[in-house]
Amino acid sequence: MSPVDFQVWLNHFEHHAEHPSRVPPGLSDVLRPDERRLIASSIATFQLGEQSEGRTLLQAAQRFADVRHIPAVVRVVALFIREEQRHATLLRTFMQDHAIPLKRSDWTDRVFRVLRRLASFELYLYVRALGRVLVSDELAHVGFESQLLLALRADRATPVRALMRLGHRALIASAAIVVWFTHRPVLRQGGFGMRSFLRACRSQHAFYLESVDVTLASPSVS
Repeated sequence: MSPVDFQVWLNHFEHHAEHPSRVPPGLSDVLRPDERRLIASSIATFQLGEQSEGRTLLQAAQRFADVRHIPAVVRVVALFIREEQRHATLLRTFMQDHAIPLKRSDWTDRVFRVLRRLASFELYLYVRALGRVLVSDELAHVGFESQLLLALRADRATPVRALMRLGHRALIASAAIVVWFTHRPVLRQGGFGMRSFLRACRSQHAFYLESVDVTLASPSVS
């Protein structure tokens, strides 16, 4: 895999900031009552997680940038957070249109927030990437977070990397079980059983987060 190219990610997020994705006009978004009941809790939980102000992540990114002398990281992360907030707004509008109540808090969101606050920038990235792998969405965000995480992991000694991989596998298995029991009505409607969902999560984790042949590169950003 090629080195982490922060200029590419800057270009990506700056482009999307200037040309945000929009829901195609005329697209039907009619929900039957049973569909509304099915998705209400899960979509509200996802919307809650997307609306974070990102202060902790920005602080972690700033510390990382200062140590690594890669100032572009801060700009990329700021744009990344802004894009997530735009997603939260789109979800909130959809929920309001369909009278789906917003959530002010959720125990899974609180757990992930505590983990992120206690984590280093590296573990913070892993927790965020983990959540995105579990929902198999926002592929560009997964790509950025996982590529940067792999580059950070590559700096570790081989025995440390092996231990980290084992720990990360245990973490994704635990998180996948929590997600299954929390959102199983929606997942079952999507054709998943518990075993097939866990297999899918392990497969996504292996695809994005098992490789180690990535290094950090700092672009010349004006």
